[in-house]
Amino acid sequence: MIKKHYICKLLCFHKIKFLDSNLEMSGDAELRNDMGKCVSESVQKSIPRHVAVIMDGNGRWAQKRGLERMLGHVAGVESLRNTIKEARISGVEYLTVYAFSTENWGRPEKEVDGLMNLFCKCLEQESTELNKQGVRLMFIGQRNGLNEEIRKSMESCEKLTEANDKLTLIVAFNYSARQELIDAARMLATDVAEGKINAEDIDEQQFEQKLYTRQIPAPDLIIRTSGECRLSNFLLWQAAYAEFYFTQVLWPDFDSSEWQQAMISYGQRKRRFGLV
Repeated sequence: MIKKHYICKLLCFHKIKFLDSNLEMSGDAELRNDMGKCVSESVQKSIPRHVAVIMDGNGRWAQKRGLERMLGHVAGVESLRNTIKEARISGVEYLTVYAFSTENWGRPEKEVDGLMNLFCKCLEQESTELNKQGVRLMFIGQRNGLNEEIRKSMESCEKLTEANDKLTLIVAFNYSARQELIDAARMLATDVAEGKINAEDIDEQQFEQKLYTRQIPAPDLIIRTSGECRLSNFLLWQAAYAEFYFTQVLWPDFDSSEWQQAMISYGQRKRRFGLV
């Protein structure tokens, strides 16, 4: 169910006036139903089906406060909890978050170890509550570079929540979009070599079926915090027609009002997909 403040703000930007009192005074039941349907459809079109988030700025948030970088990552967990809640409330079906890239292995060993421990702790503590909320957990990225404890935790969370349908939360962990494209190309090359398909028959649909995200629709909106304006090796194929929302706010400070601003901004966009 979409919160009343989402509806009000979105309708204001679309210049739609919808007054309950006027509808109640109208004796035309068909008119009331038509107007209600019109407003509902307009609002639903203004809500992205899939939102992806590059959660950036944890370290800078901590450094500004004279804290260790790791404490910024810990603070970012609360922002993620709130973002999951807002996504469910606003009617988003898929939420993808960029948690750990393959490039992040190059960070100081202490920070990497801390991130791995934090990830395991979050999976253990959050999965039960997410399951109660009807959230399905999925993970994309390379698992063969992770230790057995993390892999088992990921598999356990996916199994626990696989029947849920309120929101699908996709966590990009040990993820690289370039590697994803290479893996897809390799699988297609293998299929060609084994005579399963002809090289000239390969199209976008077949390629997409080899991506980590083959069960997931492309993102409609990509949000990045901290003022950076780049993808950073995140969903390169899938972002072809995504809308972007950049904010100066550091990830631990990304709250409900920031989420609402992103939704309002998206609602103002006119998506043409290369058409007129």
